[in-house]
Amino acid sequence: MNIDLKKITVRDLVDEYHDDGEGGVRGYGGKLDIRPPFQREFVYRDKQRDAVIETINKGFPLNVMYWAVRQDGTYEVIDGQQRTISAAQYVEGDYSLDGRYFHNLQDDEQERILNYPLQVYVCEGSASEKLDWFRIINIAGERLTRQELRNAVYAGPWVSDAKRYFSRKGAACPAYAIGRRYLNGRTERQEYLETAIQWIKDEGKTVEEYMATHQHDKTATALWSHFQSVINRVEAVFPKYRKQMKGVDWGGLYGQLKDESLDPEGLEADAVRLMIDDDVTKKAGIYPYLLTGEEKHLNIRAFSDAMKQKAFEIHNGNCRSCAKAFEMSEMEADHITPWSEGGKTIEQNCQMLCKHCNRRKSNK
Repeated sequence: MNIDLKKITVRDLVDEYHDDGEGGVRGYGGKLDIRPPFQREFVYRDKQRDAVIETINKGFPLNVMYWAVRQDGTYEVIDGQQRTISAAQYVEGDYSLDGRYFHNLQDDEQERILNYPLQVYVCEGSASEKLDWFRIINIAGERLTRQELRNAVYAGPWVSDAKRYFSRKGAACPAYAIGRRYLNGRTERQEYLETAIQWIKDEGKTVEEYMATHQHDKTATALWSHFQSVINRVEAVFPKYRKQMKGVDWGGLYGQLKDESLDPEGLEADAVRLMIDDDVTKKAGIYPYLLTGEEKHLNIRAFSDAMKQKAFEIHNGNCRSCAKAFEMSEMEADHITPWSEGGKTIEQNCQMLCKHCNRRKSNK
């Protein structure tokens, strides 16, 4: 991987600067993509934007910027979009500083800004090398998300098409329109896109591996179709919505969701029972439990220390299974009637078992 430090003036940076209003922002003679597909919108507030120009005016050093070289020889901004746009918009006359626009400045004042040298590190290398580099430099300011970094490395027609479905803001985003009740995160920070890829990638594979495989695909139709299938199946199996359904790994449960023998009415009755069960402390785990039968998703309420001490004293520290005596620290509390069979986490249903016997019972 090659990393070169270039000194580029503001004059060079804003050459042929334009913003087409559709998210495309170019500069540096048209060779620099200032807002590539993985980048967020311009978010600087007035004070932050003004601080960039004040720094330039006073000749103070501005933070280093980072660009990457694309396969066609053009560049894309990895870090420095906000500072670049702040400088370009001021030179273009989009805003004023202390009541003075750029065109109000004296010739020498304009030249001081235009000749200001920027330090830019330019990276050229393989996808994996650039991803490692982006992660290392992504340590200051409002950090890029993991998916924004991936989008930078695997930029291409597939990412551009995927963003049409998963990355637009609010109601303009198709994935948000159908999935907002089931997913956490923000579409514009690429969190919906990351979730969608996690749902479709093969088990044991990484998001990076999936994106590398599909980087040059013309469309992301397969990803969008799979996402819709997951959401449609969730709504068919669990037609009554509850807020606890948001954030569940529905993609990971898709194999179970596709089981045609599932009974929505029976599942709803079980969901109601579990929702009102005080022993179930993790209500969001109800849905994974109903599909997998694994109690670990529920975080069943544990016996209190007082309950355990009382059960220990009543039987003189003897294990209720093997009848051997143990120290309290060598024993574990157990439901006499298992929770799955209706047993409650109350002192009348508490017994102390040695760790060996408790493990043996749990494995039956």
